[in-house]
Amino acid sequence: MEARARHLRLLTETNAAVNSTLDLEEVLALVARKVAEALSTEACFVYLYDEAADELVLRATYGTAVEAMTRRPRMRPGEGITGTAAAQRTPIMIPGQAHLDPRFKGFPNLAEDQYESILAVPILAREKLAGALNVRTVAPREFTPEEIELLVAIAGQVAQTIEHAKLYSEAQRRVAELEALAHISEAVSESLYLEESLEAIVTTTVKAVDASGAALVLEDGKIAWPEGRAGAYAVRLPLRWKGRQIGELVCDRDTRFSDQDRALLASIAHHAAVALEHGRAVMRGVLAQEIHHRVKNNLQTVASLLRLQARTAEGIDPRKALDDSANRILAIATVHEVLTERRHDDVELAQLLDRLRAMLVQGTGTPKQIEANLEHISLAGNQATAVALVFSELLQNALEHGGHTITVELARRNGEVVLAVADDGAGVDGEPTGTGLSIVGALVRDELRGTLTLRSDPGLRAEVAFPT
Repeated sequence: MEARARHLRLLTETNAAVNSTLDLEEVLALVARKVAEALSTEACFVYLYDEAADELVLRATYGTAVEAMTRRPRMRPGEGITGTAAAQRTPIMIPGQAHLDPRFKGFPNLAEDQYESILAVPILAREKLAGALNVRTVAPREFTPEEIELLVAIAGQVAQTIEHAKLYSEAQRRVAELEALAHISEAVSESLYLEESLEAIVTTTVKAVDASGAALVLEDGKIAWPEGRAGAYAVRLPLRWKGRQIGELVCDRDTRFSDQDRALLASIAHHAAVALEHGRAVMRGVLAQEIHHRVKNNLQTVASLLRLQARTAEGIDPRKALDDSANRILAIATVHEVLTERRHDDVELAQLLDRLRAMLVQGTGTPKQIEANLEHISLAGNQATAVALVFSELLQNALEHGGHTITVELARRNGEVVLAVADDGAGVDGEPTGTGLSIVGALVRDELRGTLTLRSDPGLRAEVAFPT
């Protein structure tokens, strides 16, 4: 009677302890400790059943620490003494030399051969396997029927507690998933910058599944936003938009990914695909608006140049006037071409001037020698357009009226950009005039906010200086 009363008290205490929390890890740790104390054993091992993998996974120990490992000890129902108890739904007791039993299954990172006896029982929740546990003693021990009955009763109570803790853990996980998806949706919908959206997706992914690292890989193989480090396990999920794969979400972790983790990552991958297309659509809209604005400004420039050409004195050759106007329009087109190739609003002047030189020389067919000394200088697109028109006028004038050799210089000087076109011809008497120089003067003054200097000694040297 005294033993039964003590067992009843231990059962009540163990039940109260394991029901004091809904955190699954705390529940399992309490189970291992309270069961070992209730039966006065040196060790207790608690396994949970992973139905998807059909494996019993060691989740808590008391009396023996699990050494550092890449994965937890696992066994299938029917493997090992504890797995056999789980598969047969019945207790198994071995009083001594349990590690010599043919059913024994050892793990290299779990020191079990120091124990002599074992009592293993299944953990059943409404006849459904939820796990298994065992108690171990260093000295041989014959567990009594009452002790076996007590452990079975404790396992029955623990089963319900584990089920409640699993439900609580699942609810907490779902809350965390919803919070992660909400955070990603907010970042995608509110940010106009693709980089910000991608950064939010990757950082949230790492937190949501406790990953060691994650990255978004675009369809061209470029890694858009990497974070963290590689792990022992990796998941790659496609980013799909309207049936087309536009990238991948790569996630790394040191432990295996569960089906729930993969489902969450699939949702995140969908959000990432939306973010990519949303960001690209915004950029396309901004780019289209910028192109329309730039084309409108350049058409206005062309119209102004044509009006200026029309106001010139009579006697101008109409064919030459048309050729000059065509060259000005082609100069603007060349700036557009360079901007399109570079895909941002800066133009490399040396590259631009070299293209214009080739175009104008081919157009005139004049066999002249052109020496160029061009520094690498980048300018915004609007300034580059003005420079292209100025250079075209100056070089065209040198090709038509200058000597055999033409020199083109581009450099920085005292915080300004200096562009000079000189030839070794006869030069001019008095102040140079003409439609082309009028256009150059207006562009330098109004668009570049710079100065134009003309010197004839003996050839003509035209020098333009302007701030960037």
